[in-house]
This record gives sequence, structure tokens and C-alpha cells, in this order.
Amino acid sequence: MKYTLRQLQVFLAIAHHQNLTRAASSLAMSQSAASSSLKELEQQFDIKLFDRIGKRLQLNELGQLIRPKAEALMSAAAGLEQSLSQQADAGLLKVGATLTIGNYLAVPIVARYMAENEQARVAIEVANTQEIAAKVCNFEIDVGLIEGEFNHPDILITPWQEDELEVFCAPGHPLAQRNSLSDADLLEAIWILREPGSGTRQTFDRAMHGLLPQLSVLLELQHTEAIKRAVEAGLGIGCLSRVTLTEAFRRGSLTPLPVPHRDFRRHFYFLLHRHKYLSVGVRRWITLCQNLSAATESLPPHAVPDESH
Repeated sequence: MKYTLRQLQVFLAIAHHQNLTRAASSLAMSQSAASSSLKELEQQFDIKLFDRIGKRLQLNELGQLIRPKAEALMSAAAGLEQSLSQQADAGLLKVGATLTIGNYLAVPIVARYMAENEQARVAIEVANTQEIAAKVCNFEIDVGLIEGEFNHPDILITPWQEDELEVFCAPGHPLAQRNSLSDADLLEAIWILREPGSGTRQTFDRAMHGLLPQLSVLLELQHTEAIKRAVEAGLGIGCLSRVTLTEAFRRGSLTPLPVPHRDFRRHFYFLLHRHKYLSVGVRRWITLCQNLSAATESLPPHAVPDESH
């Protein structure tokens, strides 16, 4: 075999950091050793994997083609090493989750995963749909949990569970007593919304087709809790996942506003890189998410646990 796993490791580190010094530091090796490793890999096959732009090393077309295959091979090698070593700790599972999922659904899943897998470690990164998808594309996380649709040739997107957005206001808002809102009501209202690029905003924009240019949007915020506080303060009405509003509706600090003629349904999805090696940990995580979702959906509404306790 003309290449070594160490050479591939150096190649992937440089691809990630786009800088030789930072790549070497991340691997705890000298810059000259990292440079030599890359040079040997390229010379062995008489190829170039990067374009040199000043101090930045940018993957060229061949490098972009090789990268996902190298990532898959390194992931498989790490899985083999773990299987061969009985003393090895469970591998680190890197999960990316959008804000609604990360703040309201992911924590109990992490707790269950760690309880069922001794010595397991899970790192969760919370960001919006576009950011999580980019990290999956860049092999920075193992699996993404998103609330918006995303299309990319290297990404596999699989439905996870159903969700629905809910329009809401403060109890003292003029619309609070309405049995349903018309399009005229929606156009007259002042809105507090999630930022563009989020899955929630994507679903809202789709549901409001035909009205979007005329809506009065006062604030676009990145955090659901900030939107809820702004709506509670009477600054406008909002639209968020029903998952994020259950407790507020229960205690009466926010009031749902029915909009029956607009479709706010959506799915949560799993995101995986097409060339990513699926470790045992990733497969267990996905199975656990699916099982917990199925168990929750099978309960009658009054039997769903109260998250406020």
C-alpha cells in the first residue's frame, strides 16, 4: 500500500484548517513533519491535492474528490481500532442540532444514549439548519438533526419525526380572543420571527406564500426564548415550533392563534454525509432517536410528560 493512515490524517487536517501550521498543531506534530507527510503522499502518486494561495492551502478538484473517501476510511479505521481494543472508551459522537431540537429534544436523548452506552461521550453543537448542514458537509460532525429541508449531492437527508409551527401572542394582545386569523389579520400584525437560514423560518416562509413581501416584521432573532420574551412583552406575534411553546401555553404566558388555512406542518430530519462511515455509535444514536420518537407519538396528548417538572 503506497499511503499510510497518518498521511491521510495529515491530508484531512490540512483540508479542514486550510493552513499547514494549524493542521500540524491539531495533530501535535511539527510543521515540517506535516509538510513532509503531505509531500510524500503527493509524490507517491504524482498528484497535487491543494492549490497554494499565499499561506492558505485550498483543496483542488482532485482533493475534493479524495476527501470524502479518506474521511470514510479514517472513520472505519477508528471503528476497527475501538473494536480491537477491549479497554478503549466509547468513541466521541459529534452531533449537530438546530436550535429547536438542540434546546428542547436533544438533552433527554443524550441522557438516554449515555445511560445505555457505558463510557459514551456526546458533543452537541447547536446552530441553525444551514450551519449544521455545512458542518455535515465538512465532516465536522457525525450526524445532524435539523428542522428544515436541505439539498446537497453529498448529503443524505432522512425524515425523523413530524412537527408543526404555531402562531402565538401574549394573552393581552388584541388578537388573543380570535377563534382564527384571516390573511388580513396576518398582514395587519407585527411579527417577531426566527432569522433567515433557520428551519423554522423556512417553514414559516413557505406557509405564508403570497403574503411574505407585505408582512410587517419588527424583529428577526436567533433564539426561540428571546422571541417568546418579546411576544410576552407585547411587541408583536410570533411563530415557533409547538415543541417550544407547550410549557408557555400551559402556564398561560402565551396564547395560541389558530390559522387553519395555512399549512405549518414540517418534519425533523437526520443529516448524514453520503461518504461518512456509520460507526456503531452513529447507528445507535439514530435508532434511539427513532424509538423515542415512536414512543412519544404513540401516547395520547394527556400522557406526554410535562417538561416543566
